[in-house]
Amino acid sequence: MRGNINLLSYMEKGRLEAGLDEAGRGPLAGPVYAAAVILPQDFHHPLLNDSKQMSRKARETLRPVIEREAISWAVVAVEAEEIDRINILKASITGMQRAVAALKVRPDFLLVDGNRFIPFDGIPYATVVHGDATYASIAAASVLAKTWRDARMEELARQYPGYGWEHNAGYPTPEHIDAIRRLGLTAEHRRSFHPKELEPTLF
Repeated sequence: MRGNINLLSYMEKGRLEAGLDEAGRGPLAGPVYAAAVILPQDFHHPLLNDSKQMSRKARETLRPVIEREAISWAVVAVEAEEIDRINILKASITGMQRAVAALKVRPDFLLVDGNRFIPFDGIPYATVVHGDATYASIAAASVLAKTWRDARMEELARQYPGYGWEHNAGYPTPEHIDAIRRLGLTAEHRRSFHPKELEPTLF
């Protein structure tokens, strides 16, 4: 699988830019993960792309490369309970802010995937719609957020067998919805949003 050869290495040459992205806004269960990545401006990899456009094997191949080659990187999780308390949009932004705070190198600028962010720690930023298909640093953050979250959902699948989280990562697939009907909700399920077909009995 080929990466996106059109990814931009930076918005402004010579500036220390961190790409920010998240994974897991849409699932019914599990945390949302957020990542911040500062790449060298000469970083290139033939597999790098928006993580949603990559195969699982390609993401898993690229994860250790990013973690090894990045100037700095950080990944954080915002758990289901906090998502329910503050809502998924705020949880995603909070996660990205925490990832920035966890970087060992302070960036000069933040490149944020999407169209919403809340200013953080006085660091200037730009939101970029489809940023994970535009900037290499955001694409790298998308890969880390996705691979870390997938690994966590596999762990949770062993704790809560029967929901298929090792396959569906907590998303509302027919398999997952049927399992909720049969087995009920777990402590990892988000209560703040749910499929309408489950409303009469579980919410």
